[in-house]
Amino acid sequence: MTPQPNPEVGAAVKAADRAHVFHSWSAQELIDPLAVAGAEGSYFWDYDGNRYLDFTSGLVYTNIGYQHPKVVAAIQEQAATLSTFAPAFAVEARSEAARLIAERTPGDLDKIFFTNAGADAVEHAVRMARLHTGRSKVLAAYRSYHGGTQQAINLTGDPRRWASDSASAGVVHFWAPYLYRSRFYAETEEQECARALEHLETTIAFEGPATVAAIILETIPGTAGIMVPPPGYLAGVREICDKYGIVFILDEVMAGFGRTGEWFAADLFDVTPDLMTFAKGVNSGYVPLGGVAISAEIAETFGKRPYPGGLTYSGHPLACAAAVATINVMAEEGVVENAAWLGSEVLEPALRDLAERHPSVGEVRGVGMFWALDLVRNKETREPLVPYNAAGEANAPMLAFGAAAKKHGIWPFINMNRTHVVPPCNITEAELKEGLSALDAALSVADEHTQ
Repeated sequence: MTPQPNPEVGAAVKAADRAHVFHSWSAQELIDPLAVAGAEGSYFWDYDGNRYLDFTSGLVYTNIGYQHPKVVAAIQEQAATLSTFAPAFAVEARSEAARLIAERTPGDLDKIFFTNAGADAVEHAVRMARLHTGRSKVLAAYRSYHGGTQQAINLTGDPRRWASDSASAGVVHFWAPYLYRSRFYAETEEQECARALEHLETTIAFEGPATVAAIILETIPGTAGIMVPPPGYLAGVREICDKYGIVFILDEVMAGFGRTGEWFAADLFDVTPDLMTFAKGVNSGYVPLGGVAISAEIAETFGKRPYPGGLTYSGHPLACAAAVATINVMAEEGVVENAAWLGSEVLEPALRDLAERHPSVGEVRGVGMFWALDLVRNKETREPLVPYNAAGEANAPMLAFGAAAKKHGIWPFINMNRTHVVPPCNITEAELKEGLSALDAALSVADEHTQ
């Protein structure tokens, strides 16, 4: 679709937004949200006719792009047939969505508890783990993000936790592996893996193994920097959990449903957790939906004992119909395979080439359509381009980089000193190369701030 400028409507949309919409994670008087007129496939556009290639996939959820006709049609058909129904009943769209998800989850994660999004999926996974074990503590990584609700934000390791950290949520944080900025003075992946596992087990020992209900990890951390764990790490965590009777929760809200070139990132590591959370890509974000995939053992805990939790819109028919259509589209159109092939054959080589040519790129890491560039002032010292949790003038280099990206026609995903490359999983090779060319140009602005 060719964007048609309509600045008058855009001005009205912006005025109403500024007058009445309270935006998340923002100082309300300091933001200037773009008024979006439309979107299709890998692109969206504003009311001035400017078109952007979306390198953010919304918030890493439009895995099949915007306005896929089969998913739109499925939502319309479901709305005409049964637009909503309470979660206590068996509904075709809900049952079929659960079946299709369970077919793709690893191991025996065959029971699906539906939520409205990823954060409440995490909340319920933690609740299930605590009830199943009778224990209270949950261990989570410092470099992590698990959602904005009260328990989920306390589990989160990045600075978004600080303002809401109650210090009484039963959460203990630990360091997960990240060789580029190792907390363990490691020089190889093998050292990083072994030392990170030793650190985790020591943390459990000092907290008291009998007090720990669960360990929760993003299979591949998302907004914290897309740090792919070294070989053997997740398997090692699985072994530690088994040793101490701890529930292993994998958060696949961002990494799931094709993002990594597999249906779930857990498949890359041949690991099966006890509980797995999902959302976002399950229906490309067309209607809010999340959930918890539950192992047979934990499901049995609630076989004759009521699970004390639920949501009014659990398994909403419109959201589940969108999930059924999305999963079928991904299977029919080879979306997961497309993400894997483009990731290994196009995106990774191109990003590594950018790292060679741009002094601002310290490290490239990722898999599939899930990549991050760590931006630095100095490649030798690995000093970040901006300080940790920078704001104001200290964050100016990243703001300049972001503005350059938009000027060249891509909408970037920026967090601290990183830019993430997370386009739709069904992006074409030509579209991807267009975005990479724009990224190349924008990085020249970041280069101006290197030493």
